[in-house]
Amino acid sequence: MSEKVDFTVAIPTYNGAKRLPQVLDFLLKQTGIEKLNWEIIIIDNNSHDNTNEIIEHYQKTYSQNICLRYFFEKKQGISFARMRAISEARGEFIAFVDDDNLLASDWILESYNFGKEHPQAGAWSGQIHGDFEVKPPENFERIQAFLAIREHGSNSHLFDAANLRLPPGAALVVRKQVWCENVPQRSTLSGKLPGIFVQGDDYEALLYIHYGGWQIWYNPSMHTYHQIPHWRLERDYLLTLARGCGLCIFQLRLINAKNWQKPIILVKTILGNLHRILQHLIKYRGQLKSNLIVIFEINFYLASMISPFYSLKLKLDRILENTTIENE
Repeated sequence: MSEKVDFTVAIPTYNGAKRLPQVLDFLLKQTGIEKLNWEIIIIDNNSHDNTNEIIEHYQKTYSQNICLRYFFEKKQGISFARMRAISEARGEFIAFVDDDNLLASDWILESYNFGKEHPQAGAWSGQIHGDFEVKPPENFERIQAFLAIREHGSNSHLFDAANLRLPPGAALVVRKQVWCENVPQRSTLSGKLPGIFVQGDDYEALLYIHYGGWQIWYNPSMHTYHQIPHWRLERDYLLTLARGCGLCIFQLRLINAKNWQKPIILVKTILGNLHRILQHLIKYRGQLKSNLIVIFEINFYLASMISPFYSLKLKLDRILENTTIENE
C-alpha cells in the first residue's frame, strides 16, 4: 500500500528544460512544511528537448530533500497532461503548477492550510502576479487575466462560476477525490496544441467541480509569479490568444445547461457579443488600428460571438470520430 501523501505539486511541461530548473529551485525553498508529506510530479507532455535529463539531475542531486517523480505523457494537450497527473498523484490535494510559475516560499503551506480550513472547497487559487520580460502595453490590466495574471485583492472570496469568473489552471489546487468524482476522463476542450489555440480546458474542469456542489475559492495568501516573455506581449500572439479564449465560451456555458436553456444561451452569446463589438467600434472608432488592447477585446468578442459554430464543429468531430471507431 502506498504511503499517504498530503500534497502533490504536479507540473505539466512541454519542452520546459530551460524553465523547469528555476521552478524546481523555488519549490526547494518552501518553508513551514516540515510536517507535511509532499511530492512533486513532472508530466512531460511529449517534449523533444532534454527535459528528462533535467529531472534526472534533480532526482539524483536532491533525493534527500524531495520526492520527485517523472512521467511521460505522449498524448499532447494540457488536459491530457492534467488527467495523467491526477492518476499518478498520491496527494489528498493536487496543485497544478505551470513550468513558468514561480511560487512564493510559503505557497504550499498557505495552500494546504486553506484546504484544511475550507472543507467545502473543491478547488482554490491565489494571487498570480506578472513577472514581465518587457513592459506591457498601456492599459494592459484590462486583458491581463487572459495571461493568467490574477490580483483580486486581499480578501478571500468565492469565485462566480455561474458567470465564468474562475481562476486559471495555473497555480490551482484541487482535491483529488473531488476531481475524480466530478471531472470526465475526457474533456471536450483539449487546450493549446500545435496549430490549435482554443482555451477553456481549465474552466471546463472547474465548472464540473462547481456543478458537483463544491466551492471554488480565491485565497489571497497564495502568491505566484508568472513569467511573461516578450513574445507573449506581441500583437500576433495576443490576438491569437483572444480568439482562442473566445471560441470556447459557448461550449463552457452549455455545461450543465438544460435543453430548454440552450437556445437562450445561443441567442445571448451571439447578440450579447455583437452588442459589445458595436459598442467598441463606436467608442474607439479612432483607435481601431493603433490600440492593441481594444483590438484584443474586439477579437475576443468576435470569437465569442461565433463560438456556437465552433461548438457545433466539436460535436460533429466527436460524432465522426466515434463512427470511425465503431467501423474499425
